[in-house]
Amino acid sequence: MEKKVIVYSTSWCGFCSAEKDWLEHNGVKFEDKDIEEDAEARDELLTKMGGEFRGVPVTDINGEIVLGFDRAKLSKLLDIKRF
Repeated sequence: MEKKVIVYSTSWCGFCSAEKDWLEHNGVKFEDKDIEEDAEARDELLTKMGGEFRGVPVTDINGEIVLGFDRAKLSKLLDIKRF
């Protein structure tokens, strides 16, 4: 079963760009939601985070939240053998 991956990001965030490049390199399909450009995406993220968050990227993998570009945790959740 393919996992649903959503990356909440901003256009200026270097870690966001690095994570999205890494996901693409590993063949992971994901939806990118810019929380500055899309108020609905920002509200969605705030709801998932209980009303507060400290930064981006925030990645939602089938409901499991990963804060920051945590390659080890992302690799484990996405079953990527090397990172």
